Amino acid sequence: MLKCSGVAFVCITHDNILLKVKAFQPVCGYFFAGYWGEFTFFIPKLYAIRINGAIFVLFAAMLWGTTGTTQALAPIGADSLTIGTLRLIVGGFGLLLLAILTRRPTTNPSQQPIIYRRSHIFPLLFGVLGVALYQLCFFAGVARTGVAVGTIVAIGSSPVMTGILAALIFGERITRRWIISTALAVTGCTLLVVGGGDIGVDLIGILLALGAGFSYAVYALASKALIAEYAPEVVMALFFCGAGVLLSPILLTANLAWVFTLSGLIVTFHLGILATTVSYAFFARGLMTVPASTAVTLSLAEPLTATLLGVLILAERLTILAGIGIVLLFFGLFFLTFRATK
Repeated sequence: MLKCSGVAFVCITHDNILLKVKAFQPVCGYFFAGYWGEFTFFIPKLYAIRINGAIFVLFAAMLWGTTGTTQALAPIGADSLTIGTLRLIVGGFGLLLLAILTRRPTTNPSQQPIIYRRSHIFPLLFGVLGVALYQLCFFAGVARTGVAVGTIVAIGSSPVMTGILAALIFGERITRRWIISTALAVTGCTLLVVGGGDIGVDLIGILLALGAGFSYAVYALASKALIAEYAPEVVMALFFCGAGVLLSPILLTANLAWVFTLSGLIVTFHLGILATTVSYAFFARGLMTVPASTAVTLSLAEPLTATLLGVLILAERLTILAGIGIVLLFFGLFFLTFRATK
């Protein structure tokens, strides 16, 4: 019997139910016998798939991709900056609760708490600032130069910046596969966004969008530095609670009446809990085994998910150019994920 304690597997049964199995036994060379409590079931070897870091990052990116559709369904009076701030506050406290429930502050029991380690203060501060500045720079950049250009510059620049910074700071190797995958994904993302709207260019808006991409890269690298020694739930909770506190003064002058409606509560819950608490817990888990540069490139699944949801739920029209962008983006992500899961 193969003992797989602590390793999660996705097992697709005849009812397509996802199960977490801790023990497998080969049967006749073609099937595994899986054990879940008192139940025993058989699955083909082909469908026993280990959930590794790349898959966790993709799950996180897909949850992030729901934020645009959710925001579009928000009540009248809800503005982007207020929604973003509420998302940080609710998601931050959700991550804090998750960290408390797991009761695992560090991956090494001998480690001191994060706030007492002088060498970890700077990664913590950079992570908090990275999360907060991303919200401010992204929304301000999009407001000045438009959704299309702002999204292209912010999301498209972050993998490149992360790859360069990761190589300089952590010594991560820039592989040919990463270069090809990132080029395909960024090109696909560009075509996807350009194919969906008018283009306008504003220099200050471009600089703000680049600031958003840089902030995201800094946050990802700070996460990578701390997650090596501390539980990912703790790191994410500190980042998002800190960023929420920094941006909380925005709520003092904001119109919050829409939050207390039924649809407003649903939107806030989805963005805070699912699209932040759950998604960033997944992202942090992925960073434990995946290089930061690879993780940020894989996060380009976010605009892919957002576009597909826009077509399916909001009845948005998909142009030929956007369709080509989806294909390129998909192949770029698949090419990188296949290597990461091999």
